[in-house]
Amino acid sequence: MSPARRALIWSVFAAVVVAPISAAAMSPLLAWRHTVYIAAGFAGVIAMALLLVQPLLAGGYLPGLSVRRGRNVHRWTGGALIAAVATHVAGLWITSPPDVADALLFASPTPFSAWGVIAMWAVFGAALLAAFRGRFRQRLRSWRRAHTALVSVTVIGSVAHAMMIEGTMETVSKTLLCVFTLAATGKAVADFRAWATRSHRDP
Repeated sequence: MSPARRALIWSVFAAVVVAPISAAAMSPLLAWRHTVYIAAGFAGVIAMALLLVQPLLAGGYLPGLSVRRGRNVHRWTGGALIAAVATHVAGLWITSPPDVADALLFASPTPFSAWGVIAMWAVFGAALLAAFRGRFRQRLRSWRRAHTALVSVTVIGSVAHAMMIEGTMETVSKTLLCVFTLAATGKAVADFRAWATRSHRDP
């Protein structure tokens, strides 16, 4: 890959990740908000950005990073993703326990809450599978299928959750982040061929 193309890929990647975070930081909706609420909101934005990073690392799509190194970083960013989601939910619980309780019980009148909860449980499930991957060495194909399914639910649920919310994330940058995340996840799923009879790549 030429240096110019490598630089272009990294520039686009940085812009797609940084733009929604920067836009959220400048949102007028942050005025007079409680510090915990702001932290919870930013944790959600960071979680969305990490959802794009994960398939790019797992698939070895970022130039300059070997597949092995990318997958090693993928495990660490997976932990960061879980921490961001947990911070997001915990912060919202501190600021408004009834709303979070309704969301967790699927009793909230806002549809984006249900998508957020579905995505949350799916990403926790995917992380739990990743933590115990070593125990599935004899059934790696089954592990891969389950992990891929949970990751897919996480991404779809998170994108639906983010797109339905009219909050601190700016619409255009948020939409681009969601589109790139869906595209990157779709490519990784297709490349890994989790449901193929024989898998040619090992995430």
